[in-house]
Amino acid sequence: MSVDVVALAAELLAIPSTTREEGRAVDFVARWLVARGWNVTVQEVTPGRGNVWASRKGGGVTLSTHLDTVPPYVAPRSEAGKLFGRGACDAKGIAAAMLVAADRLATAGEERVDLLFVVGEERGSDGARIANQLPATSKFLINGEPTESILASGSKGALRFIARTRGREAHSAYPHLGESAIEPMLRLLPELQALKMPSDEILGETTINIGLIRGGTEANIIPGLAEAEMMIRLVGDPAPVKTVIDKWADGRAEVEYGAYTPAMHFHTVPGFDQKPVAFATDVPLLTNWGTPLLFGPGSIHVAHTPDEFVAVDELRASVDHYERLVRSLLPV
Repeated sequence: MSVDVVALAAELLAIPSTTREEGRAVDFVARWLVARGWNVTVQEVTPGRGNVWASRKGGGVTLSTHLDTVPPYVAPRSEAGKLFGRGACDAKGIAAAMLVAADRLATAGEERVDLLFVVGEERGSDGARIANQLPATSKFLINGEPTESILASGSKGALRFIARTRGREAHSAYPHLGESAIEPMLRLLPELQALKMPSDEILGETTINIGLIRGGTEANIIPGLAEAEMMIRLVGDPAPVKTVIDKWADGRAEVEYGAYTPAMHFHTVPGFDQKPVAFATDVPLLTNWGTPLLFGPGSIHVAHTPDEFVAVDELRASVDHYERLVRSLLPV
């Protein structure tokens, strides 16, 4: 009996599963797969939540995405040919399409397809880190994120860093007794746009976002510390970027580097449109699951918004696209 992917997606959307609270969604997906004869492993990540790995014969292609969403929960609704709700495109709609596509393939006799649904992608990717310890046998990994049903040719990486400037606190009525930490930061930050950063013919330009600024304690105190927290979207090796940032900050600010995700180039398939994406994914953490591809219905531009949606026609078509991708990667 065929499964309506839109109805299945709506069922998933009706289950709140913000990061760290994915237990009910994990249970739903695992039971759905067991009922259809899949070999299912739930790999505990933390108590009450885990990754779902479903297999048949193995040795082929794994379809994978995440079951967690950003907060807050937004209930599903259907309107004007669109399915709305938290996770509609990022990424429960994708999970539903993968479930239906894989089950169709298995029913048709193609058992070299696995499914991997992870938790925690939206906050630190603890699920993907642990999933890479599973005894994967697949040769290819098709990861699902909203790419507007276009195969991603690559994705930018990410590097967080904090710049700090220090001063000397004093009473604001006597500024000559202190030294502002904010004023040098205000001179430094505009220079970022003029820095010569690496570019890539596929991924484009390196970009920097000044995401958070903190400084001072009170309006009547000369500020003794200022911080700017930034995110760099990388197109290659982070070393040359760090060299530029270190030179920019030299003698004027302290720099502390944080979380890093590498830039990726993905496998592509003839007959599918291609484009690079700027957002990061779990793919760099799933190195044992095969050569990566990135594809999914919906747009990243509406993900994480109150009106997140996926077009119903695109969601239905994505089932066929996933089947076609899997078959194109498997030897006859």
